[in-house]
Amino acid sequence: MEYTRKEIGEGLNINSTYTDKFKSNYLGAYIIRPLDRDEVTLNSLLPMVLGRGTRTYPETLELKRKLEALFGANLNVSASRRGERQIIKFSMEWADGRYTGEEGLDGEILQMFREIIFEPYLEEGSFSTKYLEQEKRNLITRINNKINDKRSYSINRCIEEMCKGERFSIYPGGYVQDVPQIDGKVLFDHYRKVLLSSQIEVIYTGHNNHMDIEGIIPEEFLDRKQVTYVPRETIIQKSQNRNQVIEKMSVTQGKLVLGYRAGIPYEDKLYNGLLLGNEIFGGGPNSILFRNVREKHSLAYYVTSNIVKHKSIVLLDAGIEFQNFQKTVDLINEGLRDMVSGNFSDEDMEIAKKSVRTSSESIIDSPQLMSEFAFGKIIAKDDRSLEDMIRQLEEVTREDVKQAMSKVNLDTIYFMDGLDGEVQDESN
Repeated sequence: MEYTRKEIGEGLNINSTYTDKFKSNYLGAYIIRPLDRDEVTLNSLLPMVLGRGTRTYPETLELKRKLEALFGANLNVSASRRGERQIIKFSMEWADGRYTGEEGLDGEILQMFREIIFEPYLEEGSFSTKYLEQEKRNLITRINNKINDKRSYSINRCIEEMCKGERFSIYPGGYVQDVPQIDGKVLFDHYRKVLLSSQIEVIYTGHNNHMDIEGIIPEEFLDRKQVTYVPRETIIQKSQNRNQVIEKMSVTQGKLVLGYRAGIPYEDKLYNGLLLGNEIFGGGPNSILFRNVREKHSLAYYVTSNIVKHKSIVLLDAGIEFQNFQKTVDLINEGLRDMVSGNFSDEDMEIAKKSVRTSSESIIDSPQLMSEFAFGKIIAKDDRSLEDMIRQLEEVTREDVKQAMSKVNLDTIYFMDGLDGEVQDESN
C-alpha cells in the first residue's frame, strides 16, 4: 500500500492510496466550508443540483444511463457536518479495468467526475430552473422529515441546546426558511465562490492505473489566491451551567440524550484514554451501561454513547419508558462515577481494546472507509499511520482511562416525553 499527497494549487491537493486489494476504485472530492448559518442551506442544496446533469449529459436520465454503461459506476453527492466544517462531497466508485477488460474506462470516469463538479448543465449561465425547483422541494421535504426519526432528531436537539452560540449547533442539512430565496443566480454565484475559495481535497483509493487525476481540475482553479481555511474548533473544557430540556411529542417511547463535555482535544495524548473509556462506559453490548441500565435493570430499550471527536463531546442516548427518566439518569451518573473510580475490570479493558482495534482494522476492507480515514487525517493534521494509531491504543492504561473519564462532565439533558393522556404508534 502506497500513499502520496501532492499540492497542485493553493488549497488544492491530490491524495492517492494505491492498493491492489479491491476490485473497484474510489474517487472522492471533499470541498471544505465553514459551518455557517448564512450558507449552510446553499451548501446542502448545491450537490443535489450538481448531481442532476452535466454539460455532456444535461438530462438526469442520460447521466444515469451513462453511469450504468460504465459497468454500473456509482455516483454519490452529499453535504455533511465534520466538527464545525460543512463538507460538500462528490464520490465515484467503479469497477477496476483489470476485471472489465475495458480500455479507456478510467478516462471516461474522470471526465464524468470533472463535469459533475466543474461543468454542470447550465441555462443562460445559470442552473436549470427545473432542476433547481425540484431539488428545492426535495430539500424542504428532507429537512421536514428529520423529525420522523425521533432518535436522530433527539440527538440533534441536544446538540442545538448544548452548543448554543457555537457553530456546531447549526443543522448541516439546512433550514426550510432559507430555501424560497434561493434562485438559479444566487446558487450559481455561491457555487463559483465555493470553487474559488474552498480547500479541496481529492482522494483516490485503488489500483495504480496511472490515471491523470489532476486533470479533473480545470486550469482556472489552479491559480486561486483567496482560499479560506476553516480554523480548528474551540474546545470548551467544562460547562458552567447544566441544562435540562424536556419536549413533549406524540411518541410511545421516551428519547433521552445526555451531552457531556470532555474537554480533551483529539491531538492530546489523553484522547485515547477517552476513546477506550467511552467504549467501556457505553460503546457497545459489553459496556457498563448496556449491562446495568438495559440488561440488569431493564430501564432502556437501547443505550449507547459516542464521541464527537472534533468537539470533544460525548453524546449518550437511550430509549426508555417515560416514567423511568430519573431512574435512568441516576443509573447513568452512577456508571460514570464507576468509570472515574476505576470500577471496571481488566476484561472490560481488553474487550474495549479489541472492539476499537477490530473497528479500526475494518477500515482497510473498504475503499470508501479508506478515503474517509485519509480525509479525517487531513483535517486533523494527523500524520500517523493506522498501525501507529492502533499501537498507541493498545498502550492505554487503566489510569489513562480513569483520568480521561474524570474530565467528562454533564452539560445538557434532553428528554423527549410523551403527550399527557395520548398514545400514538411510533416506529422510530
